[in-house]
Amino acid sequence: MIGRALLAWLLMMVIETIHGVLRNRFLVPVIGDVGSRQTGVLIGSVLILSIAVLLIGWIHPTSERALLAIGALWLTLTLAFEFGLGLALGRPWDAMLADYDLSRGGLLSIGMVVLALSPWIAARIRQSS
Repeated sequence: MIGRALLAWLLMMVIETIHGVLRNRFLVPVIGDVGSRQTGVLIGSVLILSIAVLLIGWIHPTSERALLAIGALWLTLTLAFEFGLGLALGRPWDAMLADYDLSRGGLLSIGMVVLALSPWIAARIRQSS
């Protein structure tokens, strides 16, 4: 189960990286950096939830606790990926943290909550259909 959860997370990061490149290329020039980041969180949340819904059966978590553990794993790995990549690309800490600060227009903290809960939400969606 953990191996499959890791593979699903890797797929999410590949898709989110492509999403980020496309957002920077096409959306930033139109609505600016902050607006594109805010829109990106919404689009990214839909992408993450979609992947989770598609793959949660394949991951095959055995309990609600397992669903929450997968979400915690995905959150931890994503934060490490986000900050590691940001530092590697030379982004200052203040700029990275601003993405999480609601008072500064950053919505990424909401996106991380969606990510952490996505296995649980996906299981509920799959259960109801």
